[in-house]
Amino acid sequence: MEKYNIFDEILVDKNEEKFFEIFKNEKIKIEKIVSNGQKSPENFWYEQEESEYILLLEGFAILEFDDYEVELKKGDCLNIKAFEKHRVKFTSQTEPTIWFAVFY
Repeated sequence: MEKYNIFDEILVDKNEEKFFEIFKNEKIKIEKIVSNGQKSPENFWYEQEESEYILLLEGFAILEFDDYEVELKKGDCLNIKAFEKHRVKFTSQTEPTIWFAVFY
């Protein structure tokens, strides 16, 4: 058994998002993602083969879907179904935005 603190390795890097794989097997992948103002490139959309459950641990973000947006603040959770077209429109530029993401 390995202990892990989700708030370790919170790097402030304005140039790139940081991804930390916490756990992975053939059915599930769990990641911590640290954003510092990063967002999806213009005209880029995720359409993932797996569903994604996200919990925002810190910061603020806006996810954009085909015809609506979802604002996320600390503690907000969201389940994104497989192949649901979405993109990161905004993440906080004044503090790290810490995502807990479960891909299944």
